[in-house]
This record gives sequence, C-alpha cells and structure tokens, in this order.
Amino acid sequence: MINLNTTFKAGLADRSARFCYVASAYPGGQRCLLIALGAFLSLASNPVLAQSPAAQRGLTFVRVHCAQCHAIDKVSESPLAIAPPFRTLHQKFPIESLRRRFAEGIITTHPTMPQFRLDADQISDVLAYIQTLQP
Repeated sequence: MINLNTTFKAGLADRSARFCYVASAYPGGQRCLLIALGAFLSLASNPVLAQSPAAQRGLTFVRVHCAQCHAIDKVSESPLAIAPPFRTLHQKFPIESLRRRFAEGIITTHPTMPQFRLDADQISDVLAYIQTLQP
C-alpha cells in the first residue's frame, strides 16, 4: 500500500531542494527564497485566512453590525461594558440555541441593544464565526 502522506511529503521535499538549488545559483536568489517563505508563513498563520468561507462571512457581518458594542475577537474587551464578548457566548448559551434566537430576533432588557433578526444564511455564517472563538 502506498502511503500518500509520505509520498506527498517526499515530493515536496524534492521540489523544495530543487528550488533552493536554483535560487542559490542566481544573485539574490536566497533573498527571494526568504521573502517567499516569509510570505507563505504569514499567510498560513493568519487566522482569518485559515477560516472557512462561512466563518469569514460571519466575521464580516459581526464587524459591521456588532463590533460597535461587542468584542468580536479572542482577546479584546467589549467597547460597551454591558455587551458580552462573543468569545464568551458559548458559556451562557449553547451555540446552536443561538440559531433560534437569531432567527426570532434577540430582545434584551437593556435599551442599547437593537432588536434584530437574521436570515438563515447570516445565522449560519455568524455561528460559524462564533465557533472559531471557542477554545
């Protein structure tokens, strides 16, 4: 049986070695190699780029509609003190229970929270994003 994982890794190592040999043969080639490696690592480590398309759309939605009051990342405090950070929502509500609440419209007791209702696609996208915030 062929182990595709090992075969794939060996192929990558072989291509990388050839690229490094070619890059070192040209003046400034090693610099280009380092720049390419740095660009790859920065793209691969960017959490937004690592998210699913639904989570990326959810992030866009919450940036536009929610970030004025709620913290929408893993570390920031909410701009409005009474607005819970999105990263803690799973502690108060099971994430899937938010689907119904978003569909029906969230009504709260404090006047600064607007009443809103999301459509099914928006709900899926926002929940996909919120799930990326869980530890």
